Amino acid sequence: MKSRLPKEYQNKGAGNMNSMIKQAQKMQEDIERVQAELDEREFTASAAGGMIELTMTGGKELKSVTLNPDCVDKDNIEDLQDIIVAGVNAILKQIEEVTATEMEKVTGSVNIPGLI
Repeated sequence: MKSRLPKEYQNKGAGNMNSMIKQAQKMQEDIERVQAELDEREFTASAAGGMIELTMTGGKELKSVTLNPDCVDKDNIEDLQDIIVAGVNAILKQIEEVTATEMEKVTGSVNIPGLI
């Protein structure tokens, strides 16, 4: 499978190693910038029909958890635990999807192992 880089990263002159190195450095800088922006960005997700709402940074630091009082039943802790797990999984999935989309804008279709 052949991948294409965004035009700004494509080599303009065949065999121009300096140009390729500069393009790679620019891509690396862009990746680092986007990752830093995503790390600071806050994401919010809800799960279980709105029984839980979580806010987390792109750096995966949990900022807040809001529970609907109706989901708190001391005789049924298992449901509350399931709701929390569903909420955390939902927000992590959202962060991963947004991160992949934003990084693809920088890298084109190039798969860079360990990027996300």
